Amino acid sequence: MDGVIHYYVANMPGAVPLTSSKALNNATLPLGFALASKGFAAVLENPHLRAGLNVYRGRLTNKAVAESLCLPFSPIEPAAA
Repeated sequence: MDGVIHYYVANMPGAVPLTSSKALNNATLPLGFALASKGFAAVLENPHLRAGLNVYRGRLTNKAVAESLCLPFSPIEPAAA
């Protein structure tokens, strides 16, 4: 595609465990720090954390999960109030 060569390795983390561990830590540690310092407010502020939330206070806050289970969906903003 567009002159770019794509290369796929079936088990990249297994092939380069130290590098993949560092990459995963670099991607997730800021989210952990945000949760630790701000609590649930971090979920409301960060779209990535919010997208990963499935249930809050007994309500399904992930539309795809709610639809797949044929259960009611409650957006996170009203559920958090």
